[in-house]
Parts: sequence; C-alpha cells; structure tokens
Amino acid sequence: MTADTSATGADTDITTADTEPTLTQKLAAEAIGTFILVLFGCGAAVFATIFAAQQENPRDLAFITTVGFSFGIAIVIAVYAFGRVSGGHFNPAVSVGAAISGRLAWVTAGYYVVAQIVGAIVGALALWVFAHGYDGYDSTRMGLGQDHFGGVGGYGWWAAFLLELVLTAIFVGVILGTTDERNPYAGFAPLAIGLTLAAIHFVAIPADGTSVNPARSIGPALFSGGHAIGQLWLFILAPLIGGAIAGLGYPLVFGRVSDPVPGSGLVLPAKTRVGTTPEYAGWGQQGWGGGQPAEAGAQQAGQQAGRQQVPADLPVIEQDGWRWDYAAQQWRPIEQPAAPADEPEGKTVIKQDPPQA
Repeated sequence: MTADTSATGADTDITTADTEPTLTQKLAAEAIGTFILVLFGCGAAVFATIFAAQQENPRDLAFITTVGFSFGIAIVIAVYAFGRVSGGHFNPAVSVGAAISGRLAWVTAGYYVVAQIVGAIVGALALWVFAHGYDGYDSTRMGLGQDHFGGVGGYGWWAAFLLELVLTAIFVGVILGTTDERNPYAGFAPLAIGLTLAAIHFVAIPADGTSVNPARSIGPALFSGGHAIGQLWLFILAPLIGGAIAGLGYPLVFGRVSDPVPGSGLVLPAKTRVGTTPEYAGWGQQGWGGGQPAEAGAQQAGQQAGRQQVPADLPVIEQDGWRWDYAAQQWRPIEQPAAPADEPEGKTVIKQDPPQA
C-alpha cells in the first residue's frame, strides 16, 4: 500500500522496475486464469449434463449456448483480472503462438505451459469434487467436460484434428491482431477474445466438445479416464499446430513494428540464460503489442538521454553533442545534460574530435 501524494503535490517517480511483475507472479496469474477457465467452462458442461440427465431430457441448443458463453465469459474475466500480469494466455497454444511470433521468450513460454497445465488440473479436481455432490455421479460415465471424437456422434478423428487446428489458428490470430500495438482498440481485446472463444464453442461443441486449448483438455481428461485419455493426443497436437501457424502467419502477413523479443521466434539463441531474457508482461501494448522489452526500453531511454554509465576509472569523452558509450563501444547522441549520478564529482571530461560518420 502506498501513500497518496496528490494532496501534498509531492513528486512521485514510478519506474518500470517497480511495477514489472515477477516470474512467480506471472506463473501464478497463468495458473489461476486457467483454473477459472476450466472451472467455469467445463463446469457449465458438467452441471448442465447432470441436470439434463435428472430431468430425462437430452442436451439441446441451450446446452451449447450456455457452455459456449461460459467459456467466453471465463476468458474475459481471467484476462481483465490477470492479463496485466502475465499477458493473459491461459492456453499453451497461445503461448506457443506468442513465442513464434516474437512476442514471448521461449523460456518463459515453457514456464507458462507448465503453470497452465497445473491450473487446469487443479480446476478439474475442484470441479470433480463439486460434481460429487450429486448422488450417483460418476466422472468416467458422465464425464467431466472432456473432449472427444468418434463415439455416438461418429465424428472422425481426422475431421476433429482439422477442426481443432483451424479453430485454434483463428483464435490465436484474433489474439495477436487485437493485441497488436498498432491496434487503437487494444483495450477491448479481452471482449473480442472472449466472444471469439464463445463462437468457437458454438461451432465445435456438437462435434468434439471443443478444445483449442491443450491445458483445458488435459485437466478434465485425467479425471474422466478411459477413452478421454486415449484421445487426448489429438487435443494437444492439433491446437499446438494451429497456434504455431497463427504465430508464424500473423507477422509474416501483417508485419511487425518492433524487433522480436530476445529468445523468441523460430530459432532459439545459442545462449539463453534463465531469468535474464527480457519478455513482455501485461496486456495490450505492454503484454502483446510488440515494442521494446522493458529492460531494452529502459536502456534505450537512458542512452537517448545521454546517460550512459561511465566506469569509475575511465573519463567521460564528449564532443559536439556526442558521448562515447563504453558498454556499447560506440558513440551516442547527447540530447540533454547528463544526470549528476552518471558523472560523479571529480570525473574528468575529455573533449576530442567529433565522431566519424
């Protein structure tokens, strides 16, 4: 909790380092958001199924719309609540698409996937416990909102694979588009993403239950057993391929404003140190929209202000609005006087010939 300085007129200096979420906070946000998605979305499917069975009525159009909107609303809630912390993925396919598109480091994407799966399993466990409040409930017989193909409906595995691939590519493409830093309506991105997810469920629930999210499929399948686990491969592989296609295709077709985040893209760097790779955090332009990572942006701002740190044992070298940057081994423009902290008292300033173009 911070004191309110507006009444006193005191100046406050809130830096990026003070507000940047930690990796632990990001992983917690991804786990909680995925937990909400599974609990709300699959919960609507489970309880609607149980209710229909008790009333001896088959599931109808109302079931599809209820479950579809439950997933859509759940993602809107989770993104608005935790998107500023982690970017609001809650889906391994989304994290893979973000990494391939250059918006998230692969190391961070790997952590996100683990957190998402953990959140989905905990969400499915909570739902499994709640559902047992009904006498005679059996998750292996009545299900827990798991995905499926074949069975009574006879929907072919190849059709389910293509359906999940295409729908996931559309979903991740919408996410990349609505959160693009060039999009002036990025603040409404959670609503657009939630409506897209609801529409996807309207299409795919009758076919295979709708996945477009490997974590969402893994959690319920573990508590359903049987065919749900045997068919799980499709609902992991197809969404991941779909997310990768969107992550590759969006910047290829529509371009990007800024350079990819270090450690992202199709080619992994030869040396990537865990915990030092910059990545995006938060929602909108901070979390998805490109631009410089927080660390790179701060460094660039300091360089533009003529505030390059000078080693204590070396002099400051300036000439005609330029200063030598020891760290980068190149000249930097001086756009304003250097901060006193960057030029310790007694520091020698050497004036020499202008840098060569």
